Amino acid sequence: MATAVKEQKSPVRDKNYDLIHVLQMSLDNIYRMDTYIADAEQRGDSELVTWFSKIQENNRKAGDQAKQMLMTRLQQEGR
Repeated sequence: MATAVKEQKSPVRDKNYDLIHVLQMSLDNIYRMDTYIADAEQRGDSELVTWFSKIQENNRKAGDQAKQMLMTRLQQEGR
């Protein structure tokens, strides 16, 4: 029987904090995938190399979007 994992609530109830946190997680996953890709390459597992590479690219796109959104929002708030 699976137990539900309770996600911690944000210590700061702020939309920009949430956006920064997602950005940080996306960037962290990009670098983490480098390790996983290298491990899969060493084992000759091209299926995992491809899959991890796709995940890495998705995180790269999400990170780029988050940076753009954050920049726009901070500029608007600074006016």
